[in-house]
Amino acid sequence: MATPNKHLHHKDRMNASILESEIFEQPEVLRRLLAQEGEPIARLADSLRGRFDYVIIAARGTSDNAARYAQYLFGAHNRLPVALATPSLFTLYAQPPRMPGALVVGISQSGQSPDIVAVLDEAARQGRPTMAITNDPASPLAQAAAHVIPLHCGPERAVAASKTYTASLAALALFSAALEGSSERADQIRALPEQLHQALQGLAPALARVERYRYMDRCAVIGRGYNYSTAFEVALKIKELTHVVAEPYSSADFRHGPIGMVNEGFPVLLVAPSGAVNEDLRSLVASLRQIGTELLVISDDPHLLEFAHLPMPLPAGLVEWLSPLVSVAPGQLFALQLARARGLDPDHPLGLTKVTETL
Repeated sequence: MATPNKHLHHKDRMNASILESEIFEQPEVLRRLLAQEGEPIARLADSLRGRFDYVIIAARGTSDNAARYAQYLFGAHNRLPVALATPSLFTLYAQPPRMPGALVVGISQSGQSPDIVAVLDEAARQGRPTMAITNDPASPLAQAAAHVIPLHCGPERAVAASKTYTASLAALALFSAALEGSSERADQIRALPEQLHQALQGLAPALARVERYRYMDRCAVIGRGYNYSTAFEVALKIKELTHVVAEPYSSADFRHGPIGMVNEGFPVLLVAPSGAVNEDLRSLVASLRQIGTELLVISDDPHLLEFAHLPMPLPAGLVEWLSPLVSVAPGQLFALQLARARGLDPDHPLGLTKVTETL
């Protein structure tokens, strides 16, 4: 792509925000990551294979949503349990758990947060293998890790993360496929940049209608399986950029109580690429239609898109285990456009900074 958002008219390009440019950079970022880290990650997987029985991941914010993806990814394809670390046990309480048999991974776009670094420092003290996934290979997190996967995103200037999120998912996918030794899965990963490009190109009709939601103050975002992580990440982007209270749920958890808050006109954004959870999501849509819910749907399923008040189509041919790298893009752009419709600056969300350091 000559420019990250070349599908826009000239006037729109002149007014493009930093965040918009970075969202449209994502296909090229994935191409760069695959080209530069494919072989190193394969060697890393070879060196770590057989040295651990489960994975512990330390992360915050957007990176924590990447960790949720890893729970399904490593669980389904590598049969490895994945636990999310509790960094305050390592810092505020100074009572870290024992981690025998673990591979300990830190995910952070900046690599700056002391609590994430503390988890890897303690893992190293316990003699466990450690790995960092970060956009800054000179960061404290990278220095604390025995192994580093750099994301090659270039500077991410917008406060809300976009390209570092999809690059983190791609790094996890590459490592999982290499650990399994699957050439078929590696080929599927190589198709991602073009699929993401197609998804971004196909969103113009939906984005032209985002003004409809200018006055909403709350919504639910629902995904399940691999896209449980996408629900959390899209909800986070909506909260960061628009001041809307966006609550993420799996479709199963949503039925266990939260659906009771839904009434006629309540906005529900459904992340629903084709896959094992598709029938469950179709059933939920049928229930929500009876209530009169305002449905926003990210999917490649024509049946689900047909019932959406705001359909956000995905390209055909996505494999479910990689769909979160593509399905997040409509959510990113929806949050961006909604911020604009509400008169907010998507590049400088109120109260947020690019690097957040927590203890």
